[in-house]
Amino acid sequence: MVKFTVDQLRELMDKKNNIRNLSVIAHVDHGKSTLTESLVKANEIVGVTDGRKDEQSRGITIKASGVSLHYNLPETIALPQSADGREFLINLIDSPGHVDFSSEVTAALRLTDGALVLVDCVEGCRVQTETVLQQALKERIKPVLVINKIDRAFLELQLQPEEMYQKFVKSIEDVNRIIEKNRDDVLGDCRTYPEIGTVAFCAGKQGWAFTLYQFARIYASKFKLTEAEMMKKLWGDHFFDPETKEWTESPISDSGKTLPRAFCKFILEPIGQIFDDCKKGNLEKLEKNIAKLGIALKSVEKELPDKELLKLVMQRWLPASEAVLEMITVHLPSPATAQKYRMEILYTGPLDDETARAIRECDPKGPLVVFVSKMVPANKDGTRFFAFGRIFSGTVSLGQKVIIMGANHTKGGKDDIFTNKPVQRTAIMMGRKAESVSSVPCGNTCALGGVDQYLAKSGTVTSESESFPLVNMKYRVSPVVRVAVEPKNAIDLPKLVEALKLLSKADPLVICSMESTGEHVVACAGQLHMDISINDLREYMKGAELNVGQPMVSFMETVTAASVPSLAKSPNHHNRLYATASPLAEGLPEAIEEGRLGGKNDPKETAKKLVEQFNWDPTDAKKIWCFGPEGGTNILVDTTRGLQYMNEIKDSVEAAFKWAANEGVLTMEPMRGVRCSLIDANLHPDAIHRGGGQIIPAARRVFYASQLQAQPRLMEPIFLVEINCPNESINGVYNVLSQRRGQVIEVLDNLVKAYLPVMQSFDFTEDLRSATGGGAFPQCVFSHWKIIPEDPLDPSNTKLRELISSIRKRKGQAPEIPPLDRFLDKM
Repeated sequence: MVKFTVDQLRELMDKKNNIRNLSVIAHVDHGKSTLTESLVKANEIVGVTDGRKDEQSRGITIKASGVSLHYNLPETIALPQSADGREFLINLIDSPGHVDFSSEVTAALRLTDGALVLVDCVEGCRVQTETVLQQALKERIKPVLVINKIDRAFLELQLQPEEMYQKFVKSIEDVNRIIEKNRDDVLGDCRTYPEIGTVAFCAGKQGWAFTLYQFARIYASKFKLTEAEMMKKLWGDHFFDPETKEWTESPISDSGKTLPRAFCKFILEPIGQIFDDCKKGNLEKLEKNIAKLGIALKSVEKELPDKELLKLVMQRWLPASEAVLEMITVHLPSPATAQKYRMEILYTGPLDDETARAIRECDPKGPLVVFVSKMVPANKDGTRFFAFGRIFSGTVSLGQKVIIMGANHTKGGKDDIFTNKPVQRTAIMMGRKAESVSSVPCGNTCALGGVDQYLAKSGTVTSESESFPLVNMKYRVSPVVRVAVEPKNAIDLPKLVEALKLLSKADPLVICSMESTGEHVVACAGQLHMDISINDLREYMKGAELNVGQPMVSFMETVTAASVPSLAKSPNHHNRLYATASPLAEGLPEAIEEGRLGGKNDPKETAKKLVEQFNWDPTDAKKIWCFGPEGGTNILVDTTRGLQYMNEIKDSVEAAFKWAANEGVLTMEPMRGVRCSLIDANLHPDAIHRGGGQIIPAARRVFYASQLQAQPRLMEPIFLVEINCPNESINGVYNVLSQRRGQVIEVLDNLVKAYLPVMQSFDFTEDLRSATGGGAFPQCVFSHWKIIPEDPLDPSNTKLRELISSIRKRKGQAPEIPPLDRFLDKM
C-alpha cells in the first residue's frame, strides 16, 4: 500500500458499492487500537488512535476516532458482488473497550454497517464483548471476528498446536452463541466461520495476521483442491495421512499413528517453526525456511534482537493489513447493501415516503439525511465541535442550507429544530485531524462544521422539511454515578456554566443538571468515567479552580403491591380524581427501555404485546395515555368508563403523571416500573373550572398518594463485575466482595463474576488490588436495578431512612418523607 491523497479519497466516495463502514469493537485491552494502528500504518498514516494525554497515561481508549483508508483488493481475489473496480474506501472507527465509555461504541455503531469484533485468544469472550456485540446486532450491523494476541499463545503460554486450536474454537463458539442469541432474521446467519473467511487470526502488537484463505491459496494446488475446498480442510476435524496421501476425519491413521489436525499441521506448525528459529537465534535454519516464502533478510536485519527479528519476518510473510482489510472488503456489506435492511429500524417516518426510498437506495441525489451521533472537538481549547455523522441519503456540501433536528425533536413539533442554517465546513475525519472537502455523498462518514451551535449531542440534519428524524440512539449504560461541582470562587460561576455545556456536548453520555438547591451535578457511567469527565471539566474552566463533592449514586423508586383507590381534589374543590398504583410485570420495564414497547411504537402493536406477553386486560392495553417520564418505564392508563370531559383533561393529567414519575414522593428520584390507573373522576361541567391549574396539582397528588399506599420501595443500581485473578487470590476477592454487599454468581477458571451495588463500588479497584497483592483486575458494567427490600416508611429502618434524608436534603427538600394525608383527600 502507498500513501493516498484526500482528492483520491473523495473520488472513491462516489462509488457507494466500494465503501465499507465499520467499527472496531471488543472488551477492554483486547487490542483494538493496536490493530487499528497497524492497519492505518499500511496507508502511511500515524497517530490516529489514543491522541489524548489521559488515553496515553492510562493505556486505554476513551474517545472513538474515525479514519478513512484506501485499499486495493489483490487480483487473486474475486471481486465482491456489485463492486466497481478493485479500489475500496474503508471508513473505520476505533471505539473504546472500557464499559464506562460504551456510549462512544453506541455512537460509532450507528454510523457503520459492519463490526470488526476482537477477542483476546487467552482471555476469550468477556462481558463487554457480549455487550458491544449485542449493540451491533441490534443496529443490524454484520460482524466479522478477529482472534487477537495469538503471539501470546506461542510465547507466553507456549501452548501446543492442538491446545491453541481448542482455545480458538472456544472463542469462536462463544461469539457465535451471542450472535445466535441476538439473531435478526433480516440479517440471516451472521455467525463467523474460519472456513468461509469471516474469522482472522492475528497478533496485533506484532502486526501480522492471517485468514484460512491465505493458506488455502498456498496449499490448494499441492493437494489438487479448489481454494474453497482447501479452506474447509484447514478447519475442523480434517487430518491428512502422509502414508496414504488421503484426507480423513479420524485423528488415527490406518497404520494406527496419531495424525495432527490440518490447521495445526499446515498453519500453526510452520508459524511455530519461525518462532522457534527466532527465539533460539538459529539464523541459518530461519533463512532457509523463509526463503521458501520468498523472504530474504538484509545483513543489518540479521543483527536484530530475537523479538524484533520475529516481528519483521512475520510482518513480511503475513502482514495484518492484507488479511484484515481483505476480510473486511469481501465479507462486510457496502452502504448500498446495508441501508436496504437498516432503513426500517432507523427512519421514524413512513417507510414508503421519498426520504425512506432515498435512504434505502443510498441515493446521492435524494433528500439530504445525515445522522450526527457525537461531537468531536474542532479546536485546541475544545470550545467548538465538528458534528460527526453518517450521510444516509443525498450529498452534503459546503455552505448548504439545512434543517437541524435535535434528539428531543418530534415531527410536527416546534422544539429542538432549527431551519435554514448553513453548513460552514465539510470534512473527513482522520483520527484527531479533519481534512476539508467541498462535498460528501451518502454512504460515507463526515464531519460538519457550524452545526454544533444548534445540536446538543446528536440529531438529524436534512434538506427537506417533509423528512422525519432518524431514531435516537439507546445507550447500554446508565449515568448512575453523580458528583456535585462548584467553582472555588463564586466569581467563576459563569465559567463553570459554560464549561458544563462544553462537557455535556463533548460526551454522549454525561448529563449535567442543576438541582433545585442551585447545585450543579455531573452524572456519569462509573468512577473512571467520572474522573475523566472532571478532568475535562477542569480544562474547560481555563485555570479557574473547581470544588468537587463526594461521588453520589442515582436511585429509583418503585412500588411492590397494588394500592387501594386514592382520591385527590383540585384546589377549587370542584374536581375529584381517583387513581391506583401497581407494579409492572417482570420484564416489562426492560422491554420499554429496549424500545420493544413504548410511546414511539405503534399503539396497536404495543397493546397486542401487553396482552400476549404480559397478561394485560385488552381494554386497558388500548387505553394507555402515556409513558413517563420522557422515554421512561412507567405507564398511565385510563380505566374509566363513559365519563365526560376526559379527553379535555388528558394533557393536564399526562403532564402531572410525567412530573410525578420524574420526581417520586420518597426521594424526588425517578420512578421505575409503576403503573398508575385513573379509575374515576368527578369533573366540573364548566371548562374554566377544570383547567390545567386545577387538574395538574390534583393529579400529581393522587399519583403520590397511590404510590405511598402501594408499598413503595427504593431501587439501587447494580454492577456486574468480572474479576480476573490467579487462584491464590480468590479468597481475597471473596473477602472484598463480602465487605461491600457483593454477591458471587459464577467462578470459571481465573474469572469471578459477581453482582456489586454501585453504591459500594467507589475505590473498589484499589481495595481489591490491595487484598490480592495486585493480582486481581475488575471490570464493572451496569447490570440492573434492584429493589432494596426494607420498607422506607418503617421508622425502625434507620439506615435506609438516613439515606433517604440525605438525598432529600441534597435536593433542597425536608428530610422526612411527606405523610400520606398531605396528598390524600377524604372521600
